[in-house]
Formats: sequence, structure tokens, C-alpha cells
Amino acid sequence: MRKVFVTVGLVLLTAIGMRASFDSDQDRQQAPPPWAYTVNPPPTPGAPPPPVDPEPKQAPGTTVTFTIAQTRDAFNPPDWHPSGHPAMPEAVAHGRRPAMRACGFCHLANGQGRPENASLAGLPAAYIVQQMADFKNGERKSAEPKMGPPSAMIQDAKAATDEEIKAAAAYFSSFPFKKWIRVVEAKEVPKTRIAGSMHVPTNDGTEPLGQRIIEMPEDLARTELRDGASGFVAYVPDGSIAKGESIVKTGGGKSIACGTCHGGDLKGLGPVPPLAGRSPSYTVRQLFDLQQGVRKGTWSTLMKSAVEKLTIDDMIAIAAYTSSREP
Repeated sequence: MRKVFVTVGLVLLTAIGMRASFDSDQDRQQAPPPWAYTVNPPPTPGAPPPPVDPEPKQAPGTTVTFTIAQTRDAFNPPDWHPSGHPAMPEAVAHGRRPAMRACGFCHLANGQGRPENASLAGLPAAYIVQQMADFKNGERKSAEPKMGPPSAMIQDAKAATDEEIKAAAAYFSSFPFKKWIRVVEAKEVPKTRIAGSMHVPTNDGTEPLGQRIIEMPEDLARTELRDGASGFVAYVPDGSIAKGESIVKTGGGKSIACGTCHGGDLKGLGPVPPLAGRSPSYTVRQLFDLQQGVRKGTWSTLMKSAVEKLTIDDMIAIAAYTSSREP
């Protein structure tokens, strides 16, 4: 472990030398890609809320039932598969009314997460604690202030106590992240709209993918029920996985090899988080936030140097490759 910290520390010193000022006036400011920063459309003025089905629902592979209203309770999120994870601490299972929502509501009881937020399962506990501190202290924000989940994360982090944060971090780091996202290279993708801060199919044909990543539920009904056993499919541009592999492994003349800090298998190194198998939409947002200087914190200076020369297309390729790897 000491060797790991020495190696990462040397890379950090090199990065600091490459870029002396984290908040340089030369920081590039550009609009965040809307396909990655999923902003819900405003409600139609005067439109009544849709009726909520009161009947109990059931997910495949479990005998547990919840009503739709219960699945939307941010202080008592559904746990469809209670035997599939350790006992949840109070912060994960219920949060604390009225200030802090349950961690398991957005990130799911098993920590698998969704495209609009992070997968927490298998992350180093120290990393989770540090990110919560960065959110709390205003060091970590989103390049798109209108995106709901990052704003909610800031609010919850500010409300959380140190004990709650440590308990949640220990819980999520205690079990591994499972393969959750199917990465598919494509030219055409199903048409989608933004709802619930993610892409959902419109069932109205296809459209060109272009230079985007479109990540959507494999089974929308199960995802809307917050079923932690139903994953996602991510459509990425043709050739992006191979391009991403080159950048990730060599730096592509614009960066350093990702494995230097994240491990040769991209499964993390010491307190540095794993990348393999994680949401490509989330990965693009973090690369962009770091490049734009809105995500800061203890390790961000190193990442700032690594991403400063990347284009959006480079970020797409990196995310396509890292997400396609086995976690």
C-alpha cells in the first residue's frame, strides 16, 4: 500500500508541475453536452399530475411488493432484493427527515446507481468520504446547475453528519459493483426524451447517434420502480471503444495513461476509484466538470492536468472503453 501512495504521489507532483494553478484564467469554458447532463423539461403549466396506480407491484426474482407511491419515498426507498446486500445503515435505508434523503433512494439499496448519479458499490470508503466533504464544502459542483441530481447531492452532503457519511461509505465499499451496463456501438439509436433525469425511449423510431452517448434503461418499468437488479444499455459511436482504449492505455498524446492512477485493470488503486464497468454518462460528466474547474478537491489537481487537452469526442471514447470493461 505504501508503494501505491508513493507512485500516485509522484504522478501528482508531476501533474502539479505541468499545471501550477488549478483555477487558471485559461480554463476553457464551454456549454456542457446536453445528452450527458440530463435536465428534466419544465412541467406543463396548469397540467394536473398524472394519476398514480395504487396497486402493489412486484419485480422479477423477488416476492417483495411495493406500491408506486412507496417507490417514490425518498426517506424509505424500496429494497426489492434485501438478501442481496449487507444490512443497510440508517443513512442508506432512511436518511434523516427532513434534511437528508436516504442514500439508497438515488444510488439504490445495492449501490449500483443510475446514469444520472454515481455507482457507489465497491468504491473506496476514503474516496466516498472525501467526495462528500467536497460536496459539503462547495468544492464539487456540476457544470450544468439545472441538473437535479448533483444539486440534490450537494444539499444532502451539507445535511449529513460525519458519522452518517462514514457509515454509508463503509457500507457501499464493503461489497463489489456488479456488471450493470451493456455497451453497444451503434449508428442509429432509439429516440429518447428526458424524464427522471435520464434518457427514456419514446417508442417513436430511431435517430442517428452522432457523437453522443445515449444511456437508457434495459427495462423502463423496472427502472422506474427502482429495481436494483435491472440495468442499462449505453449506445456509443462506432469505433469509440477502440479509440478509447488507445487514449486510456497511452494517453494518446493528450494525457497520461489512466491506469497510472486507476490501476492497470481500471479497478482502482488505493484511494483512487475504479473506472471499469461504470456509467459512461457519469464518466463524461466528471471529465468535463474537472476540465471546466467546477469539480475540485484533494485529488482533482492531478485529474485537471490529465483532462485539460481532451475534446468531448475524446471523453466519449474514454467513457465508452472504460464502461465496456469488466468491473
